[in-house]
Amino acid sequence: MSTFVPVVRSLLDTDLYKLTMWQPFLHSFPGNQAVYRFRCRNPPGYPLASIERAVREQLDHFCSLVFTEEELAYLATKRYLKSDFIDFLRIFRFQPRYLRVRCEGDRLSIEARGPQIHVMGFEIHVLSIVNELYFRAFDERAALQEGRNRLKRKIELLREFEQTGPARRHPFVFFDFGTRRRFSRLWHEEVVATLAREVPQYFRGTSNVYLAKQYGLTAVGTMAHEYLQTFQAVGVQLRHFQKAALEKWVQEYRGDLGTALTDVVGMDAFLADFDLYFAKLFDGLRHDSGDPVTWGEKALAHYEHLRIDAHTKRLVFSDSLTLPKALALHAHFADRVPCSFGIGTCLTNDMGIPQLDIVMKLAECNGQPVAKLSDSPGKTLCDDETFLAYLRQVFGHRSV
Repeated sequence: MSTFVPVVRSLLDTDLYKLTMWQPFLHSFPGNQAVYRFRCRNPPGYPLASIERAVREQLDHFCSLVFTEEELAYLATKRYLKSDFIDFLRIFRFQPRYLRVRCEGDRLSIEARGPQIHVMGFEIHVLSIVNELYFRAFDERAALQEGRNRLKRKIELLREFEQTGPARRHPFVFFDFGTRRRFSRLWHEEVVATLAREVPQYFRGTSNVYLAKQYGLTAVGTMAHEYLQTFQAVGVQLRHFQKAALEKWVQEYRGDLGTALTDVVGMDAFLADFDLYFAKLFDGLRHDSGDPVTWGEKALAHYEHLRIDAHTKRLVFSDSLTLPKALALHAHFADRVPCSFGIGTCLTNDMGIPQLDIVMKLAECNGQPVAKLSDSPGKTLCDDETFLAYLRQVFGHRSV
């Protein structure tokens, strides 16, 4: 008889941006109804339907967890998290009735449907559960040995960079963004602890709130696509949904958490809305699709057009990064603008085993479809082709 080993042991074991989006939705849209759907965007090594029962068991356990007083006290140290939101988390419970898990042939179907402030938090936990259960079928000892060898080589690369890399105006810094697709919870913790110990001059924090608390690291994160997508369905004229989302963020955080995500309807459409007002209020921009060099050059040209000194802003790169790719982007931009790099799967699941490209995205809000128009092939997300075509027309977005 197998022993149940929980994947998730703390509700803090999630990415910070889930909390920082959750708060403004609680304050401004507590009645929103939403649907989030799981999707695997690449062929898995074996059918995900085979782990359906184990996923159900893990989600039942996960829904029994609550935020502890110690965890809430930690969150209360973050000045951008309001006391009423902490009080909400104190009484909050994830409800299994809002989740549907089933098999569709060889595919695993997971849907969270209900009040947005009750279902939006499922995403990161569902993804980390599916990912860890999937990789439990592989040889853990061999995977960990390969993972440690590869992590050692990353550290050696950083030490070589420290010795031989040319001096740049702005330093190289990176963060762990790997909670969603990690090999396992324990391996994720080992990676973060190792990087914090071995290369603290470069490794500056993690998106994972639990690990930030455990290791005294900076917890990093602001907004994800679902934040801006929600504003496509809350009564705002569609053409102005990005401006409405950015304005709400400014009013909620009053100068904190000032990194804006740019690729919900493409960089060009974002910059058309990112006028002098927003460019001065936000500290920088985050890249998550499309060619990163093209994106960065567009950002710098925009700041120059607005007569804003780019050295006072920051560009954050976070799209499928490897450490060598991050170092190359730093070499390209770091004399002109501060840069930082969020590295995910290639930090926490670089084990010599093909990785899963899994997501759980907002599909509907208040009975309406929402969409992301990506600058990268295969990343556009929407189940309603009519709405997708309309959104493209409104923003003049080319098909990708």
